[in-house]
Amino acid sequence: MSDYIDIAPEVAEAFAAGKPVVALESTIISHGMPYPQNLETARAVEQDVRDNGAIPATIAVIGGRCKIGLSPEELEYFAKGTDILKLSRRDIPYCLAKKLDGATTVSATMILAEKAGIRVFATGGIGGVHRDLAGNFDVSADLTELGKTSVAVVCAGAKAILDIPKTLEHLETLGVPVIAYGTDEFPAFYSVESGQKAPLRLDTPEELAAFLNSKWEFGLEGGAVIGNPPEADKALAREAIEGAIEDALMEAKEKGIQGRDVTPFLLARVTELTKGKSLEANIALVRNNARLGAKIAAAMVG
Repeated sequence: MSDYIDIAPEVAEAFAAGKPVVALESTIISHGMPYPQNLETARAVEQDVRDNGAIPATIAVIGGRCKIGLSPEELEYFAKGTDILKLSRRDIPYCLAKKLDGATTVSATMILAEKAGIRVFATGGIGGVHRDLAGNFDVSADLTELGKTSVAVVCAGAKAILDIPKTLEHLETLGVPVIAYGTDEFPAFYSVESGQKAPLRLDTPEELAAFLNSKWEFGLEGGAVIGNPPEADKALAREAIEGAIEDALMEAKEKGIQGRDVTPFLLARVTELTKGKSLEANIALVRNNARLGAKIAAAMVG
């Protein structure tokens, strides 16, 4: 894989020493948040991982090279860049062949993390089944990837703009374990509650680490979703955010926004409609997930 992958020195040293490493995605930086909050968040999330016993590896593609860990200058480039591809599984070969720059979504980050030997990935929320499925048949590639790629994704559930019940049903069909951390209810990204009972519940990083080690040691390939509810004092009430989401969805439909452009548009519009409260909640939950991801990764090798 050396023909395609570059391992950052800090990450390579961690691998050599047997230290835990946590993968982080780059689409949050380039497409998920505005500047400068995206850069501030990227730096803070990496430090959160370090502070909780692991080494961060933010993943991206630069000049056709898969980067497992970004330098401070590369983080800033992705935060300010305007011509960066948004990479899912299908886009990786194009980006490599054309030697372009690309930010990895959940699915692409999982692929590159697994190739580098990283088992734990912390992000904001996974993609899933979009609302009005009958009208657009929009199902995120994240779900398919979770069914085949052996990386655990620590998230605040599925993004609130999605159809959470259908997303959970699809994950069940794919055989993906869905575990809520310290709660019986699957979280709803900005909100602690979704109204949906989680299939499984575990209460400590050590229990989660034992679950993941058992799954893969037994030979069950594929990922796992670890739903980590946002901190209660930084979460948004479900009722408060739902109105903004519905308004943003209607605008997206009226403007004919489709495919990969839907999620960035909706997140940005919800931020505007909530006067920045959703962005604050998003930043807080990403950092919360990074802290848990680091604790799980440390427990897996400890």
